[in-house]
Amino acid sequence: MVNEKYKELTSILQEMKSVVVAFSGGVDSTFLLKVAVDTLGANQVLAVTADSETYPSSELTEAKELARKIGAKHLVIETSELAIPGYAENNKNRCYFCKSSLFEHLIPLLEGKRFKNIIYGLIADDLNEHRPGIQAAKEKGIRGPLQEANLFKEEIRELSRDLDLPTWNKPSFACLSSRIAYGEKITKEKLTKVEKAEAYLKTFNILQVRVRTHQEIARIEVERNDMKLILDNHESISKELKKIGYQYITLDLIGYQSGSMNKVLS
Repeated sequence: MVNEKYKELTSILQEMKSVVVAFSGGVDSTFLLKVAVDTLGANQVLAVTADSETYPSSELTEAKELARKIGAKHLVIETSELAIPGYAENNKNRCYFCKSSLFEHLIPLLEGKRFKNIIYGLIADDLNEHRPGIQAAKEKGIRGPLQEANLFKEEIRELSRDLDLPTWNKPSFACLSSRIAYGEKITKEKLTKVEKAEAYLKTFNILQVRVRTHQEIARIEVERNDMKLILDNHESISKELKKIGYQYITLDLIGYQSGSMNKVLS
């Protein structure tokens, strides 16, 4: 079944002929970029990464290396989500504003007909989640070939491993703004706090971590098997996160949940 979906994906890309790939360096966009290069050739593919306040510098470094490894042409553009009207207010449609702005930056790359399509890492799982960015993509004619081929995250990981991509088991990642509670204004200071706090926690060899931010409260989400590690080091963790700027440090007993901030929307 998964091999049939892979063939469908290559057929979709062949029909597109040339593509600009919105490339974050995550599991999905890395797989998409690799298949696009393998299917169309490096000259028909351009990877574009948006460097902004919500994108950790470590992720940008990794994206550059991944693009080099794949053999893709790679363009890094400077963007600012905080400058987008409506974004910093952090309502439930925040991701719509973000994706709409990103695609507006990419559309000019189609001028001159060098590239015919813009694609991004939408997957089948996303259709069952709160993803306002999907509407922005539809409005601007941006396509998600992985979703069109009905590929799910676990299938993409399996295929990525077959292609020897180092991202096959990379933890899921979302922009830093997803850590800040809806309705709480997003600022550069808060994004920096989240980035520093998560980077520190990863020094304990914790791969999947979120520091959900509720005003002055840091709500740490990790996989359940990493909870003991947090508790065993609670004094140093509390001290460091307070130094970063949090007043209260908590551990979520449910553990890591993708999109856990969205639960308040339902």
